[in-house]
Amino acid sequence: MRNKKKLLVEQLDTKLEPFFSTTGIVIPPRGWINAVRTAINMTMAQLGSKLDITKQGVKGIEDSEAAGTISLKTLNEAAEALDLKLVYALVPKDGSFENLIDKNARRLAEKIVLRTHQNMQLENQGIEDKKIKKTIDELTDEFKREVRRSLWD
Repeated sequence: MRNKKKLLVEQLDTKLEPFFSTTGIVIPPRGWINAVRTAINMTMAQLGSKLDITKQGVKGIEDSEAAGTISLKTLNEAAEALDLKLVYALVPKDGSFENLIDKNARRLAEKIVLRTHQNMQLENQGIEDKKIKKTIDELTDEFKREVRRSLWD
């Protein structure tokens, strides 16, 4: 039987795969609302009318988006008023959740093995580099199978 945690990671990667190509997208300096509104030649007053707020209210929304303080609710309302769909996802920087887990499993394995190796060297019991690499690889694989909580410490 397949490892349940591995299956969950694979399912999450599959669900979010369409978003992986979006990691290179740069958010416009003044935010998406301003960029879209400007591109379609809509005034603040017109968007405000659709949102039932003032022109100054629209400016406040655009400013809060640019500052990164806008709520998802407000962003969704603005998207709806612009006849758009808000698309929201958390996407791993390393391309997939499997890569994210691999990176952290390797980091933890290296930390443990190299710390142990250092202690053994102090006692003149150090091991060769080939053995260190093999041990790190094995421990990494074990951590990936288990997806331990300690990966995130």
